[in-house]
Amino acid sequence: MTDRQIKLIWDFRGEAAQKTAKHHEIHLKEYVLTQNMTLNITGSADITNMHSIAFLVVNESQMIAVRDALRPHRGEVYTPID
Repeated sequence: MTDRQIKLIWDFRGEAAQKTAKHHEIHLKEYVLTQNMTLNITGSADITNMHSIAFLVVNESQMIAVRDALRPHRGEVYTPID
């Protein structure tokens, strides 16, 4: 049985939200590399012009350790879009 994948999400709000989310993604990519994580799924997205997110997808078995280290605002089950 394989782990579910969990999308950890950081919310950014305000006029600088988009730039902040894109910058945060850089740090998430660095974390993936330094931790030798098996998944390498990160990203950022604009929800509105004043709300953007950065995200990192992890295996469920890694979720608690990554959550405690990086303190995301929320998480959800990740379903990749083919």
